[in-house]
Amino acid sequence: MTLARSLPGPATTPAAAPRRGARLAAVGEWLRTHARLIRALQWLVVLVYAVLLLVPAMLPLPDRTAHVWNHMTVLAEFAFWGLWWPFVLLSMLLFGRLWCGVLCPEGALTEWASKRGRGLAVPRWMRWGGWPFTAFVCTTVYGQMVSVYQYPKAALLVLGGSTVVAIVVGYFYTRGKRAWCRYLCPVNGVFGLLAKLAPMHYRVDDAAWRRSLDAPAGAAARAPIRVSKRAVDCAPMQPLRTMQGASNCHMCGRCSGHHDAIALHWRSPAHEVVELGATEAGAWQTALIVFGLLGVAIGAFHWSASPWFVAIRQAIATWLIDRDIYWPLAENAPWWLLTHYPEQNDALSWLDGALLLAYIGATALLWGGLTLALLALTVRAAGPWRSQRLHHLAQALIPLAGVGVFLGLSAITLTPLRGEGVVLPWVNTLRLALLLAASTWSLALAWRILRRWGLPAGRALVGSLPILAALAWIASAWGWMFWWW
Repeated sequence: MTLARSLPGPATTPAAAPRRGARLAAVGEWLRTHARLIRALQWLVVLVYAVLLLVPAMLPLPDRTAHVWNHMTVLAEFAFWGLWWPFVLLSMLLFGRLWCGVLCPEGALTEWASKRGRGLAVPRWMRWGGWPFTAFVCTTVYGQMVSVYQYPKAALLVLGGSTVVAIVVGYFYTRGKRAWCRYLCPVNGVFGLLAKLAPMHYRVDDAAWRRSLDAPAGAAARAPIRVSKRAVDCAPMQPLRTMQGASNCHMCGRCSGHHDAIALHWRSPAHEVVELGATEAGAWQTALIVFGLLGVAIGAFHWSASPWFVAIRQAIATWLIDRDIYWPLAENAPWWLLTHYPEQNDALSWLDGALLLAYIGATALLWGGLTLALLALTVRAAGPWRSQRLHHLAQALIPLAGVGVFLGLSAITLTPLRGEGVVLPWVNTLRLALLLAASTWSLALAWRILRRWGLPAGRALVGSLPILAALAWIASAWGWMFWWW
């Protein structure tokens, strides 16, 4: 029996897809018409965020008897790093940046401040295209230096500091918009990349927009569906009429129904990467994918579990002691610069800090550099060198990059569960399945990109070989972390 025959009849009828599309468009309309409810929900999330961030920082550090159900610090750690961040990343793949537009506390706070602030124009320095990469790398590395996943003061410093800066930026720049989210948020670039794979977006019908502009006065009132021509308060400052992808759209629904031309629609998850990426992919996005998500992030998850790190540290420490050089071994750095919690038997020396930076940097160069070289080999095999093709092809790695970060954060999810005696023997099998699925997805995107370049099937197949090597190389990073060490 074929798959089509095994499905229920109504799901395969020609009218089923339009009905599903109408239901999805209705969701977008609901978001628009229930804006007041969404604002209330945003402030509820702000309250929960503030409690999880502030209260643990004022409590003593948990001892060995602390559990998720009896210590606020353990609960907050599990909530932030075990549930909140992994599933926010997952939501980007499923719903686009719905989190940003409907739930994000920093987005709500920066927009609130912007409505009451100075209203200055966005300066040129803020529009620099390298901020998403730079902010992600700096936040990730600094978070490792202060152990942001383990200690509430570090979380308050990193997350709370980001929130304070978001409010300040909102106060000074734009009027009622989200300049922080659009340009400076440390995860803006990552969220934008993952949202490219979402199976839904707000589609703009240019013909309908033109008809709306040409319609005689009063036509909108007589129409069965109300047509809104009012200016839309688009917080992330999107050019609505020419908006095509979901990368920068916050999915808040404010523009739904505008000029009877914008509605929430289904789309192919490959569309934005394969079609729009041909012209919109750029060098900074490539840097974020290859050296950020597939380099710095891997190093950040690796170093604390790596026997290589321990062996190098021991060798250098022995060399220093043999020469009576002791100051690099001192564990006297302040907690806001390097992890320093001696009461927990957890403190980093100056040597540890230097090696941490070196290890993450070397990992980024090794994994990212070889991945970039294999992508370049594919581009060169496809014909004359074109940098835009390299940036386009790099977008095919987004599924594996996103799933890798999700797996890295999931390790934090499992740590407190193991402490509570919860053993999940199937976790490694699930990890392997996710890596294989993400690798297959990335390979399929790469194949479609090669075919879009006009390569015949045989040449595209040859060009896929370096891509296969790149996918295996990337997956090996997680192999070391989860299976081989």
